[in-house]
Amino acid sequence: MTAGRWSLAWLMLPGQRPYRELHWLSLMHGVRVVAVGNPRPPEPVEFVERPYRRLTRRFTEAASLAWIRGVESVPSTDWVASLELCSLVTGQAAGLASRRRIRHAVLVWGNDAKNPLYRLPPYRQAMLRGRRADLFLCLIHAARDHCVELGIPAERCEVVHPGVDTELFHPPDRPVSEPVAAFVSPLASNKGVDRVLQAFAIVESRLPDARLMVAGRGPLEPMVRREADRRRSVSFLGPLDRPGVAEALRGAGVFVTAPRPTRVWNEQFGLAYVEAMASGLAVVTTATGSNHEAVPEPNLRLPDDVEALADGLLRFLGDPEQRSKVGEHNRRYVLEHREVRRQSARMREAFERASVTSGA
Repeated sequence: MTAGRWSLAWLMLPGQRPYRELHWLSLMHGVRVVAVGNPRPPEPVEFVERPYRRLTRRFTEAASLAWIRGVESVPSTDWVASLELCSLVTGQAAGLASRRRIRHAVLVWGNDAKNPLYRLPPYRQAMLRGRRADLFLCLIHAARDHCVELGIPAERCEVVHPGVDTELFHPPDRPVSEPVAAFVSPLASNKGVDRVLQAFAIVESRLPDARLMVAGRGPLEPMVRREADRRRSVSFLGPLDRPGVAEALRGAGVFVTAPRPTRVWNEQFGLAYVEAMASGLAVVTTATGSNHEAVPEPNLRLPDDVEALADGLLRFLGDPEQRSKVGEHNRRYVLEHREVRRQSARMREAFERASVTSGA
């Protein structure tokens, strides 16, 4: 690893979402990043296509029962990196790092050391191998706490919150004066689109001009379409690309979701919150998992209750001046704490500190 310039192989998970972990790594100045897996990612990095051995399609990302074929032929790099302790790809990365005598980093969102996947083979075996990594780049403070609880030395855990593109996600020229809320997230029960639709029925009964825009895809899409067909206040935008999401956010004054936990998942951070805040929106959501790390006051984190969500939405939708002030505060906060290139530079610094202390 030469001073100032080095290389990293990123072992992709099947179905891994674009413009997230690989995107942040690709913005680290002076670092050659090689993405390994399938399909080709949109980020401007070197790409080595390798197929997956996949036993089931019931799970996605970290819980996938899948691994990469042919990792031994991946070009040599200074680091190999992977996502989440329990993913089978992290187990592969640990083995590759050991055989090549290079450093291994695990990027971690996980915020629950009691996640049942850590007790189930083959996830447990992957976690035990991954615990030997040189760096645990924790994307939230709760991830660091969870790593330490799993017995990982605290000195190998660094926290760097992810960043967002504040040039793409920016406020409109003038604040939205109409009472418009936006739900931009997967259309699934764990993200709470059903709860939001229920709450908005109360909102529109008290504020008839209120409107809700819903964007995304997922298993609850038929329900969303039905509600949009029968209710004047609800419009369904369908799935959107990143520029489409940014444009939709600039057409709203409030961002709303209502996530709730499952047996193997709890809200970790929520990039959608930060994109909305960068766009000058006030945020109304449920208090769950560790989303307090993404959603500071004076935004609203509320109980998972229809009436509470409705009251929170009405507080902002019914007061244009208040939501404008919160939106301006949110924009300043994101520029100071969540700008993507600044956060990627901090990630690079974490890797370089680990390269000094690991002795690999």
